[in-house]
Amino acid sequence: MSSRYHFKISTLALPILMSQLLFGCASTPLQSKNISKQDSQLFFGGPILTMQGTSPNYVEAIIVENGRIKFTGNLDQAQKLKNKNTTLLNLHNHTLLPGFIDAHSHVNSVGLQQTVANLYPAPDGTVSDIASLIQAMKDWQVKNTDFINATSGWIIGNGYDDAQLNEKHHPTANDLDKISKTNPIIILHQSGHLATVNHKALELLKIDKNSPNPSGGVIRRIAGSQEPSGVLEESAVFSAMAAAFKQVPPDMMQNMAKTAVQAYMRNGYTTVQEGRADAGTTELWRHLANTGQLKIDLVSYPDAMNEKDYMLKHGTSLTYQNHFRIGGVKISLDGSPQGKTAWLTQPYLIPPEGKDKNYRGYPAYSQQTVQDAIDLAFTHHWQILAHTNGDAAIDQYIQTITSATQKYGKADRRNVIIHAQTIREDQLDHAQELGLIPSFFSLHTYYWGDWHRFETLGPERASRISPTGSALRRGMIFTEHHDAPVIPPRSMMTIDATVNRITRSGYVLGEDQKVSPYIALKSVTDWAAYQYFEEKDKGTIEVGKLADFVILDKNPITVPNQYLKDIKILATYKEGKAVYELESQ
Repeated sequence: MSSRYHFKISTLALPILMSQLLFGCASTPLQSKNISKQDSQLFFGGPILTMQGTSPNYVEAIIVENGRIKFTGNLDQAQKLKNKNTTLLNLHNHTLLPGFIDAHSHVNSVGLQQTVANLYPAPDGTVSDIASLIQAMKDWQVKNTDFINATSGWIIGNGYDDAQLNEKHHPTANDLDKISKTNPIIILHQSGHLATVNHKALELLKIDKNSPNPSGGVIRRIAGSQEPSGVLEESAVFSAMAAAFKQVPPDMMQNMAKTAVQAYMRNGYTTVQEGRADAGTTELWRHLANTGQLKIDLVSYPDAMNEKDYMLKHGTSLTYQNHFRIGGVKISLDGSPQGKTAWLTQPYLIPPEGKDKNYRGYPAYSQQTVQDAIDLAFTHHWQILAHTNGDAAIDQYIQTITSATQKYGKADRRNVIIHAQTIREDQLDHAQELGLIPSFFSLHTYYWGDWHRFETLGPERASRISPTGSALRRGMIFTEHHDAPVIPPRSMMTIDATVNRITRSGYVLGEDQKVSPYIALKSVTDWAAYQYFEEKDKGTIEVGKLADFVILDKNPITVPNQYLKDIKILATYKEGKAVYELESQ
C-alpha cells in the first residue's frame, strides 16, 4: 500500500510536542489537502537553498503565511515566530528550493503528447524503427476509438525521430498506409517542425503533385518526381495539424490541457509557458483560470504573425488573473536543426535528401515581414520571444531588434532568443549589447548531440550548441528550457544536460560550455523569474516573495553530477499549497 513521503507534519498545539518535532523526533504524515487549508507553514529539517547570489546560500527554516514567505533564517528564531495554527513541515533531510520556472514550452501540446500515440524513442518511449512505430500506432488506434471519432477519424501520433529510427529516415505515406488507408493519419516529428501523413490525409489536405510548397514550408517529394512522399515541413505541418484538430470538442481540449499541467507539477514547475499560442488556446487557458481549474501560473505568448488582432485587443499584463496572464508575443524565424530546417549561415554537414551540398535551411519569413512584427511589438511594449535555432535566423533577429531599438529607443524589454542553438560568439556580444536574453535548449546535447556531430553540424559547430559557458563568461544571464512536448517537461534532465552535456553515446559535447549545478539551477529559478519580469515575486527564497517551492529527494549541489537526472521531485508547492506530492511505492 502506498504512503506519502513524510515531510508533511500535523499541526500540533502543545509546545512540548512542537519542540520534539523541531528537533527531529518521529512525525505523522498528513494529507496535502489538510495542509493546503492552513494559513501558516514552517518548513525545516533539510537543506533550504535560497538561490540568492552567485554561490549556494542556505537557511534553516522558512515561515509562510497566506501564500508568501514571512521569514527565512535561523530555526530557533522561526520557532519563536510560529503560532498555534502553524503547520510544521519537516523536510527530513530532503532539499527545498524555489519552484522551477518554465522558460519556454508549449503546455497545451504536452496534453496532446500525452493523449495521442507515443512514438518517442528511448528513454521516453519504445519506438526504434518503422515497424515498431506502425505497431505503436495500431495499438493506440484500437484503444482510442472515442478520440479518433472526435477528430473525424484522424489517427494521430507524436514524437518519432528519424535520427533514432534504425532506418535513419522519415516514415512515408506508404508506411502509414499499413496502419489504415481509410482513416487520415498524421505523425508529428519529435521536433514539432516536421510530420508524415498517409495518402488519405494527403487527399483531405488537397496535397498532390501539382501542389506548390506553402510559404515557409515544404512538401517533400518522392525522388525523381513531384509526387508527395507524405513528409511535410514547417508551415505545411501546422496546416495539417489544424485540419486534424478542427472538430475536437472543447471538453476534450480542456481535459488535455489539465493533463498537461499535471505533468509540469510532477516536475516541480510552478510557472509555465504557452509559447506561440493561437487565440483559441489562450482563451482556453483563460477559461480554465477563471473557473478555478489552473493551480499554477501560466503565461501565454500568442503568435506575433497570426494573432495581431487578438493582441491589439487584449494586450499584455504583468498581473495574473487566477494564475493566468498574457506576457508578450512569440515569433518563429526558422525551423529545427535536428530536422534540418533551421536556417544556418554555413551548409549542413549532410543535406536532406534531394538538397545540394550548399543547403543551409531557410527562413520562415522575409526580413521586412519580421521587421514589421518586431516594430509592432516595440510600439505596444510587448515582450518578444523569438524562436531562432540557426545562426542565420539569429542574425535576422538581431538585425530587426537593432533597427527597432534605433527607432523606438532603449528600454527594459527583456526580449528573448529562444533556443539560440547555434549562436556565435559575435552574436552573443550583440545580444548582450541589446539586452537580449538567450534561453538555451541544452537537452539537445543528450537527445541529438551525436546527430549534430555526424549528420547536421559537424564536430566543431556541434560542440557549441547552447553555449551556456560562453554566455556565462560574458556575465550574461540565461535561462534553460525543455521545449515540451519536444522533450517531456523533465526538470532534472534539463539541469543534468546543462551541467554534463553528455550525448546518448556518452560523449561530452563541448567541455568548455559546461556550467555548475548551481548556475543550471539559477537558469530555471532566479534568472527565469527575471526573464518573466517576476523577480520581485519569484525565483529566490526571500521574505515577501511567493511561497513557490519544489522539494527534491537529494541536493543537486552536493550529489555527484552524473546523478542529477535521477533526483526525484517529492513535492511542488504553489503559494504555500501542495499541488503535487510523490507517492512512495
